[in-house]
Amino acid sequence: MTLLSSPAPSASTAITFDQMLEKVRYEGVYRTHRQARDVVRRVLESLGRQLTGDERVELAACLPQEAAGYLASQIPTGRPLTGWGFVKDLAERSGGTLATTRWDTGSVLGVVARLAGEDLTARIIGQLPDGYALLFGQAQLTRAA
Repeated sequence: MTLLSSPAPSASTAITFDQMLEKVRYEGVYRTHRQARDVVRRVLESLGRQLTGDERVELAACLPQEAAGYLASQIPTGRPLTGWGFVKDLAERSGGTLATTRWDTGSVLGVVARLAGEDLTARIIGQLPDGYALLFGQAQLTRAA
């Protein structure tokens, strides 16, 4: 199974939720399908609390329906977190360590970035505070002053 990097997949090339979970399970080295599902749910719900606007809607359209539901189930907080703040918040909510939560986040958002495609991923990263590029498996570029 391959995931497109750009452009975002159309309905005819989109992957199923089970295929997405299998990709996250493989890349994150999770032992079970259930572990991958739990990680995907936690990370996408947390992202749903941060992401707003057209990017949120477009990302949901790129994801399998169940994954999109996790993202859309959360109301944005209006309290933007940096990438590191995102990981710390998720670790506190899930009871995980910072290291494993960072791993989980990268495992999920790396797959999400490939599903979304380069353009949408860049717009998502541009909307969020500093520190998210690395979580999405992208280079962190310095913003102009």
